[in-house]
Amino acid sequence: MAITSDVPGVGGPGGARMTLVEHLTELRRRLFISIIAVVAGGILAFVLYDHILSFLIHPYCAVLPKGKECNLFIQDPLEGFAARLKVAGYGGLMLALPVVLWQLWRFITPGLNPKEKRYAIPFVATSMMLFFLGATLAYVTFSKALSFLQSVGGSNFQEIYSPAKYLRLILLMFFAFGLSFEFPVVLVALELTGVLTSKKLRTWRRQAFLVIVIFAAVITPSQDPYTLLAMAVPMYIFYEGSILLGRLLKK
Repeated sequence: MAITSDVPGVGGPGGARMTLVEHLTELRRRLFISIIAVVAGGILAFVLYDHILSFLIHPYCAVLPKGKECNLFIQDPLEGFAARLKVAGYGGLMLALPVVLWQLWRFITPGLNPKEKRYAIPFVATSMMLFFLGATLAYVTFSKALSFLQSVGGSNFQEIYSPAKYLRLILLMFFAFGLSFEFPVVLVALELTGVLTSKKLRTWRRQAFLVIVIFAAVITPSQDPYTLLAMAVPMYIFYEGSILLGRLLKK
């Protein structure tokens, strides 16, 4: 088995043929670089933990009454260290995301024809931009979600959050929004490959709206209406935009 490669030093110069062993070696090299990037990002996040934690608990502080201290409470001696490791792990993954996506693109490049390579960089750049846009929207709406959840519980409860549960919720929100905002990239890719057509997507508008709302209701960790709307409305806008963009790119 051989695969055409334009990677210097792999499979011969000038886009020579790669054997299966060489292809697996290239995969191992790309994975190793990605892991190094994640570890380096995790170390940086571990060092900057205090600043990152202050950034993450800001939505919680925003919904507290004035004068009330904004603190998270631990009941386990190891919970503080576990929270730091969790922030370092997720932070390292997010910081290393550009490197990981770049390594993925460099790995699949040898198997693409010139027309497909032309679309690769815009797709990778758009995926990164949309992921961070989704994470930003999650951060902006998180205080609204907390305020709603506190009001639903009633006035007889006093909120005392632990770092583990609070960080798990907000980080899940980041990834839920980030991944859901990759929706238009998937749709446009399916249109360009001929799996879907713009005409078919236009006929599915009502069903798509219902599926998007159900998807947003299921995937949002906080299960509040603010978060549901904040996810569902952009996703449906992306759906309509994907129809238009797919038609333009096909032409």
